[in-house]
Amino acid sequence: QVQLAESGGGSVQAGGSLTLSCAPTGNTANTLCMAWFRQAPGKEREKVASLQSGHNDTYADSVKGRFAVSKDNAKHILYLQMNSLKPEDTAVYYCAADMGKWSGISYYCPRDMSMTEYHNWGQGTQVTVSS
Repeated sequence: QVQLAESGGGSVQAGGSLTLSCAPTGNTANTLCMAWFRQAPGKEREKVASLQSGHNDTYADSVKGRFAVSKDNAKHILYLQMNSLKPEDTAVYYCAADMGKWSGISYYCPRDMSMTEYHNWGQGTQVTVSS
């Protein structure tokens, strides 16, 4: 197992920026596939951005062009740079990780992994954007 610790959340005004970090400890082999999810009050948890094998990134339509996911592959730390923040970005942001699927030769990350396919989760960090 791997333990994930998010940091960097806070309160900002609309238009501002924040950078979230997710630092893993333990078995970092479980961090081949990583993603950021968020959950707003009264809403379901949704995927915001994901990074497959450290370099292939995907984003939810609502954050494309504003958010950028990256990873320090040496330290396995996942980042989420959030720019032009909007009040609707207010949520608890969670880091998720998984070792991926076995192809018979190696592990790989499917392009569109669902929430249930990530088996390691952080405790979340609150992001609040005021208008």
